[in-house]
Amino acid sequence: MFEIEYEFREEDLLHFNEMRLKDDVEMQKNIRKNRLLVPGVMLFFGLFYYVYYVDMTTTAYITVLALVWGIVSPWVMKMDMRRQIMNNYTEDEKKAIFGVHKLTIEPEHLKEVSPGGTHKTPWSEMLRVDNLKDYVHIYIAFDSAIVIPRETVKSGDLKKFAKQAESMIERLS
Repeated sequence: MFEIEYEFREEDLLHFNEMRLKDDVEMQKNIRKNRLLVPGVMLFFGLFYYVYYVDMTTTAYITVLALVWGIVSPWVMKMDMRRQIMNNYTEDEKKAIFGVHKLTIEPEHLKEVSPGGTHKTPWSEMLRVDNLKDYVHIYIAFDSAIVIPRETVKSGDLKKFAKQAESMIERLS
């Protein structure tokens, strides 16, 4: 029986959601549009001011503002997205999510003991295991997973645990 213990933090939740949104085509389209379209329109107005009023000072201000917008807007959107993600959870839910988790591989299911209680997920309901550089994700649905940060593993061998979980999912699903 394989078992690991790790700490799940706010930054781990944000990482998983950012990773999912990175693959969201619509979200990436909106970011590109905001980053390119708005500064493009501003530069057009700056050009209009220069041609129509021959006002180089206003044109320079508009151009600098457009460039700053193009550089800073993705960062602002990322911070806003993080705020929105965290606002989706109540304080009680955050207390149940964050903290020390203990996962145990059992023959019929994966047992998780967390601050929110004990949960048993049958292997047949799990989709896959993703090994990333800093995380291991055990997907229990298309858009949700058990996220295990490598740096906070307190006990157990994460590499062996992930291999065993992957073989259990393949065998029993």
